Amino acid sequence: MLDFTKENLKAGQVFEKKNAVDWFKARYPDIRPTTVQMHVEGMAVNSTVRKHHPNIKPGSGHDLFYKVGPGRFRLWDRLSDSAPLYREHMSNSSSSPIHDDARTETDDYSEGSQEFAFERDLRNYLSKNLSAIEPGLTIYQDEEFSGIEFPVGGRFIDILAVDARGSYVVIELKVSRGYDRVVGQILRYMAWVKNHIASDKPVRGIIVANDVSEDLHLAASLISGLELFEYSISMKLTPVNRQ
Repeated sequence: MLDFTKENLKAGQVFEKKNAVDWFKARYPDIRPTTVQMHVEGMAVNSTVRKHHPNIKPGSGHDLFYKVGPGRFRLWDRLSDSAPLYREHMSNSSSSPIHDDARTETDDYSEGSQEFAFERDLRNYLSKNLSAIEPGLTIYQDEEFSGIEFPVGGRFIDILAVDARGSYVVIELKVSRGYDRVVGQILRYMAWVKNHIASDKPVRGIIVANDVSEDLHLAASLISGLELFEYSISMKLTPVNRQ
């Protein structure tokens, strides 16, 4: 990546991930485009994707770019740009200097309900408990980059996993009610994974929502390889100092 920057970039010059992908394809054809894209994203000092990669730390050589917009980057300026973000800076915060590539799909969050307050809480829980969905599921890993908030063509898969048979599993999360429009979203992600990563391996999808609407159930009924899950939360309070 340092060679790419030396050959192609000047201070303040904006580039896109495709520029890096094309450069690597010409010189290192065995490196997958997705690997290049993830490294560009991870090497942007203000990208929140870094929070999922413990190997990105001070002195690791990842502090190279600055993200100026969805899919657009330039060289990081130590004097004028913000300091690099690392995992410990973002583990308990949802804020960031720049919004990652925004989703067009939205959820309705119900304040005070027994739902996960934010989609990231559901994602963080399931990423550590994939067996709750299916035994043998593991997080997809590409070098130091994981399948949590996996970048795909300017958007992000909530969780990209691999099952016990080696098939790829795209997991899309909705903290509230799941509507039929999420089917188009997850099919787009599944097609991207099939075209860029999976090769001859099967790709299937899983939608996890607090409440699966009738429209979503109907829309998914004719699509093979797409499963629906509903989650629920329970809480028990036990008195510890009652007299």
